Amino acid sequence: MVKRIGYVGVGLMGGPMVRWLMARGFEVRAFDIAPERLNEAVAAGAEAAVSPGDVVEGADVVALNLPTTQAVEEAVFAANGIAERIRPPCLLVDFSTIEVESCRSFADRLKRGTGCNWVDAPVSGGPVAAESGTLTVMAGGNATDIERLRPLFEAIAGSLTHVGPTGDGLVAKMVSQLIVGCLHVVLAEAARLAELSGIDAGAIPACVAGGHADGVLLRQLYPRIVARDFRPRAYVRQLAKDLHMVEALTRAVGMPAPMLGEASRMYQGLVDRGESELDSSAVVKMYEAAADLPATPRNGREGAH
Repeated sequence: MVKRIGYVGVGLMGGPMVRWLMARGFEVRAFDIAPERLNEAVAAGAEAAVSPGDVVEGADVVALNLPTTQAVEEAVFAANGIAERIRPPCLLVDFSTIEVESCRSFADRLKRGTGCNWVDAPVSGGPVAAESGTLTVMAGGNATDIERLRPLFEAIAGSLTHVGPTGDGLVAKMVSQLIVGCLHVVLAEAARLAELSGIDAGAIPACVAGGHADGVLLRQLYPRIVARDFRPRAYVRQLAKDLHMVEALTRAVGMPAPMLGEASRMYQGLVDRGESELDSSAVVKMYEAAADLPATPRNGREGAH
């Protein structure tokens, strides 16, 4: 049974996932390099670990939820890392979004060094879905491991797809991020077009409800763009990083991806402007900067250009 979880990374996504798991009876031993995040997890009922390797004590599963490929590698293979302590039958499940080939290399390295298996299980849905246990999970690993982890996945997710062997979950996540990243930019562009044409940009979701332009991002992200609500639900830096990884995958398979390239350029532009800690909705600022227009939406036709 999967009952006790060692968890590394309890930030924007990992924090609510840990709270949700504990509310459903799982025991969690957690670590984060940010003391305030670890303290929040402990206040919610988690045990505190002193290092990534320390989360392994008594764990049936070790889970990662980290921002970069380098952070995952360090948590697992650096001094006081997970690989120093983990042994079968403990499994490692990585909820992070990292480079596909790095994941496969890490999995081989862990298997050779410890005998333990690695499951990649990137998620989609953001903090809102993490807080409600309705994440979308796309998993890569062998079928036996996925089945053993099913109670964990069912606790945090509204949808689970076993895509294929280790690394294949991340390929699916790259495809997902291509779609998400491009849609973020399209929604920002749509909002500015509505604003500059003099109509109420906030009315667009109602205008297209039930039509082909309707969707989750239009209902959730678009209103934040219109309101210029840039409080982070998903960081600019994180989406920029993900889009760079998707670009690397398209190059590896020899596929042109002009839409992806434009979305990546827009998000990198925000990073270059020092706005990497804002919500991904802040991509609308790139349209304001390009046109040298005010940040507040214009009301009435006198504001149209």
